Amino acid sequence: MNITSIDSYMTQLNLHDTSVNEALKTIFILLTFLFFCFFVYFVVVLLIAYFTTPHVQENPRYVLFAHMLINDILFVIMGIVLFVFYTYAIYIPVTICYVMVTLATATFKVTPYNLAIMALERYIAICFPLRHVMFCTTERSYFIIAVMWFVGLLPHIADFIILIVSVERSFFFQDLLCRQDYLIVQPLQASIRSISSIGSLILVAFVILFTYIRVIVITRKTSSKSSSASKASRTLMLHAIQLLLCLLSLPITITESYNGEYVIILLLFNFLIFVCLPRLLSPLIYGIRDEAFSKCIRRMWKQ
Repeated sequence: MNITSIDSYMTQLNLHDTSVNEALKTIFILLTFLFFCFFVYFVVVLLIAYFTTPHVQENPRYVLFAHMLINDILFVIMGIVLFVFYTYAIYIPVTICYVMVTLATATFKVTPYNLAIMALERYIAICFPLRHVMFCTTERSYFIIAVMWFVGLLPHIADFIILIVSVERSFFFQDLLCRQDYLIVQPLQASIRSISSIGSLILVAFVILFTYIRVIVITRKTSSKSSSASKASRTLMLHAIQLLLCLLSLPITITESYNGEYVIILLLFNFLIFVCLPRLLSPLIYGIRDEAFSKCIRRMWKQ
């Protein structure tokens, strides 16, 4: 009788834990959906302001900012789709999974690249104002965007070549639970992933730090708080904050190895706080702070 009572108690306890797990999962999914709706609305407002304002479209800095908005919304969409697939154990073909994971990781890398290029644009505008018009044009901005995507996709090209050589062709016709770790079949793939991510973030951090220090030197020489150099230094500080927000996504890789009972809840929390929230704060801060966008947004809301 004691054994039966213990079994009954353990069964009830497992059912209780399962119900709590499902309830928390539902809450986090709803919060993620609400974030996504607000994020899409705010980004669409900023993009409408961009595409309906001719002088904004001609500014290379705003071209890069619009690209960052589009890149971030692609990243969030891919992240949410992949996360829902994994949370509800939806199996998809390997080829589709690989394309989605590649797009998600490439968009994650392109955002820091975009921040570095925007910092360089401000650096040229302040330190070499006479050459700014020559170097920073809309045509070159589109070319730089193409280069950023090429650099972001380059590690995945090497990864795909290693994957083709290492596995049989039947592997690509299988269905699997889509996670990036499940697509790594050789240690070299993991090395390429780590080196490309860490190297990119270090390079971007160096570029932003270098440009910030140079602009601060110019600001002190001008000794004017209202000068364009002072505004540029605050802009570069914002880029540093945006890069820090992107780095907040890295704790997810630390907790991915945890396989406890509430691993889904942990992954949901990480995804919402460390992936979704930084993508919302970056355009929100920039859109409210920037004078051109804030005027467009106020004009749209008044209509």
